[in-house]
Amino acid sequence: MITVSQIILGFIVSTEIVFGNFGNGLIVLVNCAGWVKKRKISSADKILTALAISRIFHLWVMLTYLYISIFDVDLFLDKTCLIISCNAWTVSNHFSLWFATNLSIFYFLKIATFSNPIFLYLKWRVKKTISFLFLMVLLFWCFNTALINIQLNIWINEHEKNMTYSLMGSDFAQFASLTVWIIAIFTSIPFTVSLITFLLLIFSLWKHHKKMTLNGKGHRDVSSKAHIKAMQTVISFLLLYAVFFLSYFIPVWRFHSQKRIILSILSQVLALFYPSGHSILLILGNKKLKQTFLSVVWELRYWLKGRKVSFHR
Repeated sequence: MITVSQIILGFIVSTEIVFGNFGNGLIVLVNCAGWVKKRKISSADKILTALAISRIFHLWVMLTYLYISIFDVDLFLDKTCLIISCNAWTVSNHFSLWFATNLSIFYFLKIATFSNPIFLYLKWRVKKTISFLFLMVLLFWCFNTALINIQLNIWINEHEKNMTYSLMGSDFAQFASLTVWIIAIFTSIPFTVSLITFLLLIFSLWKHHKKMTLNGKGHRDVSSKAHIKAMQTVISFLLLYAVFFLSYFIPVWRFHSQKRIILSILSQVLALFYPSGHSILLILGNKKLKQTFLSVVWELRYWLKGRKVSFHR
């Protein structure tokens, strides 16, 4: 029987999916349209577009995973479905997190001011640096996927003779716990990198303010505003990232709980808040995307107003 809490959590999940797809879809459409029109695209827009595409894929993977795990447990525990769902989730999650991290690194290299030779080398070759980071992301993905599949194959082979897998069994709970810890370890790497870039941005802003104060030029200059804007982007990413990271550990608990369905939906609510909420924050922090977003909202408002007038007539 469906409870009130399940209905509420289900509504929240649906809202997050709608806003997430709308926000990320808008980023892809605006940047791709600009690319076609101008025949070129900036490095920041490339990263944003790749991030948005990965998140759209990730949102649908998470929704499918949630639906199957709750409403079709037999399909969820099918060998082929289990392998596909685990790999699809790993791929979408990995690239979603790392593209966001690469965006933080890009902002850091473009805005921060340090006299360190290594930093200056990376700053002057920012496009090559980002390209190298993409290669590192692919390397981490291969390693991450390999570990997940090794763990998955070991568990499947041990239970192959039983022909069925128990979702509530202690062995499956142990498998889920180990898998979550593997994912958490790989997730902590981009989180740590983003946290370091944020701290370095704060240090760079402090040095810049100190320099401007000594020169008697004040604090409200273009560089300071760029620092603050970049820090706002990174800190919003880190806060949502922390919520997303916490959602990993609910599945470990839910496999041992009688309230498995509620905890499963709750973990997805927290997990979906990151790719959905961050896309909206990125739009509001980008002038071009913000203008398009507001135009769409106003058009939608007038359309709904017209529909309402027609309905009353």
